[in-house]
Amino acid sequence: MKDLRLYQIALKHLEGIGSLRAKKLVAYTGGLEELFNASKKELAKTPEIGMALINKLDRPQALKKAEKELKFIDRNHLEAFFYLDHTYPYRLMHCGDSPVILYGKGVFNLNPSKSVAIVGTRDCSDYGLKITERLVEALAPYKPLIVSGLAYGIDTCAHRSAVQYGLQTVGVLGNSLDRVYPAVNRSLADKMMQNGGLLSEFDSGTKPDRENFPQRNRVVAGMADVTIVVESGVKGGSLITARLAAGYNRDVMAIPGPIDSPVSSGCNYLIKTNQAALIESVDDIAYNMGWDREEEQRSTQKQLFVDLNEEERVIVNALEEKQKDSVDNLSLACGWPISKTSTMLLELEFKGMVRSLPGKIYALA
Repeated sequence: MKDLRLYQIALKHLEGIGSLRAKKLVAYTGGLEELFNASKKELAKTPEIGMALINKLDRPQALKKAEKELKFIDRNHLEAFFYLDHTYPYRLMHCGDSPVILYGKGVFNLNPSKSVAIVGTRDCSDYGLKITERLVEALAPYKPLIVSGLAYGIDTCAHRSAVQYGLQTVGVLGNSLDRVYPAVNRSLADKMMQNGGLLSEFDSGTKPDRENFPQRNRVVAGMADVTIVVESGVKGGSLITARLAAGYNRDVMAIPGPIDSPVSSGCNYLIKTNQAALIESVDDIAYNMGWDREEEQRSTQKQLFVDLNEEERVIVNALEEKQKDSVDNLSLACGWPISKTSTMLLELEFKGMVRSLPGKIYALA
């Protein structure tokens, strides 16, 4: 019997498919092994997968590439997070274009109760660095995961500050895990791996080429509840991350800066055009995300559940296990269609028992 990881890695090596179609193929064929053993006629039952594309699929070649990558993973003691695994970031899983597999190195909890992406320009100012460090320090009592891209400037400062204040931090790379880029951050990366680490969707030997970074940015945005832009020009990569986050229905916030500062022009533009909420202190983040009320809400939960009916208890019990969860996961846990789960959640929200969070996530109120 073949290692299941072989099929998981091979899925991303099916040429011309992409993550959206790859996930459809798995769903319509009934599983990974079934996909790689199905006839072309069976594959053709998948929507948006025509015979022209199916005829180009080289499944044996994909498995051959996967064998090479699996050896690299085992040799370097890496982890592989497949999109159907419970260890895969659930926030990212609900982004349609999320990678089918992520490679990781470190000590991870990719599904914490709070996750914050902090991004910004490589050519940051002393003001930007100071604000980033103060921001992470102020976030420390809330114990969020800090996600960024390990680039020069704001990213590096966010990771370093997270290490300093004992927060888990994950750097998402635009290259494979056989190198740290920029190399100057190798020592920082080693420290991050003690409480967090590095993630990449790229196979071994992938260089940090320019075209990889927009792909990296979507993972950063998809892994977080809120993306915070500290400093950026109006055409900076951080604005791409912010727009991706907004497209995933996640919160976006920005630090304002001097109106004549090129590295603050992007942040000021996001705020001016109502694409990002303004941050003056960490209290603004806590208020927007509902964090400042969570402890008080949890302390009253037991009293609120007295008059629940049987179906309401099912959904509340499912939420109690994880504190927060998505509609899709709750549907699976309750054994209901998504339509019924959404209706039940809405009723509980009207009763003040449940509250909605960014990214179609729900929590007990």
